[in-house]
Amino acid sequence: MSIAPAVTDWYRDNARVLPWREEGFPAWGTLVSEVMLQQTPVVRVIPRLAQWLERWPTPSALAASSAGDAVRAWDRLGYPRRALNLHAAAVAITERHGGVVPEDVPTLLALPGVGEYTARAVAAFAYGHRHPVVDINVRRVLARAVAGQGEPGPASNRRDLAAMDAQLPEDEPLAREANAAIMELGAVICTARAPRCGECPIAAQCGWRAAGYPEFEGVRAPVQKKFAGSDRQVRGMILAELRASDIPVTAIEVRMVWADVAQRERALSGLVADGLVRVTTSGDYELPH
Repeated sequence: MSIAPAVTDWYRDNARVLPWREEGFPAWGTLVSEVMLQQTPVVRVIPRLAQWLERWPTPSALAASSAGDAVRAWDRLGYPRRALNLHAAAVAITERHGGVVPEDVPTLLALPGVGEYTARAVAAFAYGHRHPVVDINVRRVLARAVAGQGEPGPASNRRDLAAMDAQLPEDEPLAREANAAIMELGAVICTARAPRCGECPIAAQCGWRAAGYPEFEGVRAPVQKKFAGSDRQVRGMILAELRASDIPVTAIEVRMVWADVAQRERALSGLVADGLVRVTTSGDYELPH
């Protein structure tokens, strides 16, 4: 039995009001929001998304700016490589597709930095096509309600997409709504650490609940390393220094960011290799052009 009907009924009355769910929200906005949401909480994305779309309301507008402008505007959203990918995607959309975000998954996948999840999310949510869209929230709901497990375990694109596809109605508008509904349920009710089972619209269907909430005994997904003291933190501090300056930052100024020489140089080299930092002819550092 599909969980989609009950979850969709719940969603219609309980869905959070979010900008990318508004009627007429553009496909470009959907692409930008999905990239931002990949590694960043909703509450931090909403104001930054509004700023981006006000400054760059179309792919061609972003393409006309520099990659460095995109990195600077990304500010503290984390994983700034996403800003470069968005800029590169905007250039590709402008040059290859007349400034219009593609609507089919294969063409979306051909854009720089666009992976399976983002391509399917844009095709489903912006254009209404019937595609299963699977994030960690969806995987958690499916693991508990359908498979009767407390956790989803490591991701498997083939398995996860098939499991979600089996839940979707054939009707495209209903499938789009069901995608969003199951994702929402995992985000606000069927959460990882404190699921609100008493408020769940599919509690009576939940395999995990029926089994007595057994402990998960499978292989767990890798746990992300702590941010404090990590190379990610050092990379962020170096980028913050560059974003705050309108002129290239000297090597001496970069050295003042972090005392551990080996870690600082490793982080800096990684930023340069990723195209997030450019070395000038004088040996200073700046954001990409």
